[in-house]
Amino acid sequence: MTLSPDHPLKDGRTAQSPLIAAYRGARPSQHPIWFMRQAGRSLPEYRKAREGVGMLEACLKPELAAEITVQPVRRHGVDAGIFFSDIVIPLKLAGVGVEIVSGVGPVLDRPIRTAEDVAALPRIEDSMFEPIREAVRLTVNELGTTPLIGFAGAPFTVAAYMVEGRPSRDHLGPRTMLHGDPSTWQALMEWTADASGRFLRAQIEAGASAGQLFDSWAGSLGLEDYRRSAAPYSSRALDHVRDLGAPLVHFGTGTSELLGAMYEVGVDAIGVDYRLPIQEANRRLGGRVVLQGNIDPALLAAPWNVLESHVRDVVRHGASAPGHVINLGHGVPPETDPGVLTRLVELVHSI
Repeated sequence: MTLSPDHPLKDGRTAQSPLIAAYRGARPSQHPIWFMRQAGRSLPEYRKAREGVGMLEACLKPELAAEITVQPVRRHGVDAGIFFSDIVIPLKLAGVGVEIVSGVGPVLDRPIRTAEDVAALPRIEDSMFEPIREAVRLTVNELGTTPLIGFAGAPFTVAAYMVEGRPSRDHLGPRTMLHGDPSTWQALMEWTADASGRFLRAQIEAGASAGQLFDSWAGSLGLEDYRRSAAPYSSRALDHVRDLGAPLVHFGTGTSELLGAMYEVGVDAIGVDYRLPIQEANRRLGGRVVLQGNIDPALLAAPWNVLESHVRDVVRHGASAPGHVINLGHGVPPETDPGVLTRLVELVHSI
């Protein structure tokens, strides 16, 4: 299957945009920049829009999700919108009991820890994602020639939340399961891969021009465990969207030792977190992979001359890769001054 003729990648709106050109290994006239978590807590207009509305509820109100997605594009002039949603939305839509607890993160009513728990998980149906498709349609109509990036959680990260039942520092539960009960682990990872893959497909079919897979917790795995017990399922998730032809990006935190394996799941670009210099990431990937990143979010609160020098370094070193999309090496901290982000975008566009 291919995208519909009125999709932004097909009708001329976004195919030649700086972002999509860079993801495809070209050198656009302007350095493309966007920020992970740009649609969120750092913006006063976001806090106003979210008043009295829970996080997952906001994600499932198409008009609200579209408005929140567009807010940072409108304010900062970034080169992409990142769809406002959450990696546990597929669980919520399938009927798994999960909520975002303020100050904690995703919390499940009951963790998924046995073969019986996995067998009892609901069947994923494409019809569940209609609120997501509607939100994306509304968003791309607002964005015009600015591309929208769809996203999903990588299966390991989603499964880690499901096994632990909440965020964890060391992810002992999933790491124990993948070794101690590999058949249950396989069944759980197949379920999460298909849930994330269908979630991402709904977004791209409805109008997203690229897709990003977030593996927030893959850095807790060693390379061998990642290759054996996580990477095949990330590949399976992406299999749901490969036929659509949209550029695909893979990002993880603490994954400096996994970059080659993360690329091998089959993506067009690799996101680099702030822990690894971007020139070293380029070296490790053989100088053949489009990179995204990796401004240190901590420097957003530093004096401007410190931030500017760092950003210029990232842009200069990123030029050694086949393509480079400027981003943070993780998400925008909630306390960030929005004016700094706007100024940063202007700086990157001026280089």
